[in-house]
Parts: sequence; structure tokens; C-alpha cells
Amino acid sequence: MTTAETCTHALSRPASWLARAETWLDDRGKGAWIAAMVLGFIVFWPIGLALLAYMIWSKRMFGKSCSRHNPMTRHAFGAMKPSGNTAFDAYKADTLQRLEEEQEQFETFLQRLRAARDKAEFDQFMDDRAKEARRAPREDAQGE
Repeated sequence: MTTAETCTHALSRPASWLARAETWLDDRGKGAWIAAMVLGFIVFWPIGLALLAYMIWSKRMFGKSCSRHNPMTRHAFGAMKPSGNTAFDAYKADTLQRLEEEQEQFETFLQRLRAARDKAEFDQFMDDRAKEARRAPREDAQGE
């Protein structure tokens, strides 16, 4: 192992340890976070204070639940894993592909709609500008 690899490996180890600790606490819910914060205050008060700040910053303190326990997120990931029934999995894959194609078509439609609206607004601006340009010489001629 080179020196650079050793340094990056040593630097990534605490981050992975912290990530595992965060995941472990998230899996156990808000009570585990509060217990960890209280223990942090008992052991060494800056640790408890740091945990409290992190809980407030990451919205774990006042949110309804921890981020990993969001039912919508869990449901979305469940849609991607196979069910074990090949016929259903084929149907699901076809339906998801069809929905993706419909979404692309709709986004293309919205782009065309925006382009048409922008063109109409620009044409209106140019027409107004041309009318102003035609009107200005007449007013100058009448004023003299």
C-alpha cells in the first residue's frame, strides 16, 4: 500500500464509522438519538452538545421521524427489487418503462409549449416595438 492509499484509507475509516453509527441510531429511531445525546452529556458535555446541534441541524430532533424511516423512501426502493414472481416482474418492468416513456413525452410536450409561449411573447414584443418605431417618426413630423 502506498502512502497516499494509507492516508485515504485512514481518512475514510472514521467517516465510515460515523456513517455506520448514524445508520444504527436511525434504525432505532429518535429515542436512540436522544439516549446517545444524554450519554454524550454525561461522558463529556461537548459531545452531548455536538449531538444536540447535529440532531437539530439534520432535523432529527423536531422531524416526525428519522430520515431513513420515511415510508415514501422505503416504498420507492421496494418498487425496484424483484418480487420473485417472474410474470409480475415482467409486467412491472413493462409498466415502469411505459411510464418513463410517457414522462419523457410529457416533458417534451412541456418544452414545446414553453417554446411556443416564449415565441408568442417575443413576437408580441417585436410587434409592439415596431409599432413604437413607426409611431415615433409620425409624432416628430407632427410636432414640427
